[in-house]
Amino acid sequence: MSTESHAVTDERPTDPAARPVESLTGIAHPGHTFDRILAWVPRALSSKAHVVFLVALGTYLVLLPLVHVLTPSATAELIGGNYTNVTSDVGACIAAGGTLHLVRANRRRTRMEEERLRLARETHRLLHHVHADHARLLGHEVLEADQG
Repeated sequence: MSTESHAVTDERPTDPAARPVESLTGIAHPGHTFDRILAWVPRALSSKAHVVFLVALGTYLVLLPLVHVLTPSATAELIGGNYTNVTSDVGACIAAGGTLHLVRANRRRTRMEEERLRLARETHRLLHHVHADHARLLGHEVLEADQG
């Protein structure tokens, strides 16, 4: 029989090198004003208002001139860009929206996994409490509060 202690503990790394990269870079908890502003850039790029603006701009700069309805001025083309600028901006919107979706899904999955781990630990603790004698026979340590 094993005499090792198998007490359930919360195993969170205390070594800074073992922490997730996210917490070291400040991305998870931005503290500086500039970091907070940059965190809103993907949301702004993938917003409905920005996409509608780009579609209108693309219609004005690309589609209307193709069907010979309107020819934008050189100044409008200089400021608004051309079809490559508009299509690359639409691509940036798609990428930003996809990234935000992946980040949300990852956070949701992380919360579910943390809850699943908490429930497994609680189940393990309750099993040790209910079957303390069997746990001791298997070499597990039973806490004093659990023996009560």
